[in-house]
Amino acid sequence: MKDSKYIDHTLLKADAKKEDIIKLCDEAKEYDFFSVCINPCWIDVAKNELEGSDVKTCVVIGFPLGAMSKEAKVLEAKDAIEKGVDEVDMVLNIGKLKDNDDEYVVSEIASIKEVCGAKVLKVIIETCLLNEEEKVRACLLAKKAGADFVKTSTGFSTGGATVEDVKLMKDTVGDDMKVKASGGVRSKEDFKNMIEAGADRIGTSRGKDLV
Repeated sequence: MKDSKYIDHTLLKADAKKEDIIKLCDEAKEYDFFSVCINPCWIDVAKNELEGSDVKTCVVIGFPLGAMSKEAKVLEAKDAIEKGVDEVDMVLNIGKLKDNDDEYVVSEIASIKEVCGAKVLKVIIETCLLNEEEKVRACLLAKKAGADFVKTSTGFSTGGATVEDVKLMKDTVGDDMKVKASGGVRSKEDFKNMIEAGADRIGTSRGKDLV
């Protein structure tokens, strides 16, 4: 696979404007990235701009804290799927994970996956807030719930992806799931190291620089 197809070209800033989303989509088409990753309010703009290309539309759900109700996340995901997105990146409920409420965590992810159907669901576990045991457990719960990917980070917390975390996540989920490294992938060396550690996708706002 060529390098550009590892990249989810990302713009999730609160102050992003329509013209910024259009620029993001134009760059994604020009550089042949896998997808654009955006907030759900921009779905219609992205779908319009990407029409006729093979660039996918990816949105974030429960972003960036993951702390809203399960019902709210499911409704947000349902709305996004109905509007035609290809992939959903949801934020796991970190507090529930730390409370060892595994049943809640699995139920939430499974409910969102049910709404997504055949569309790809990635679960953001926010590695910078977790210890090693919690990272492993988060990956296993996402796997149990039927998600397609585990993802390192929102990029909005205290840290982003590390090679060590990507390797741990890949070792945990094996070949049954994929891993997305997101947050802090800024150089070609970072990019290469993440792929070698087991990342199947890279979320970054610096896609142009990486390819």
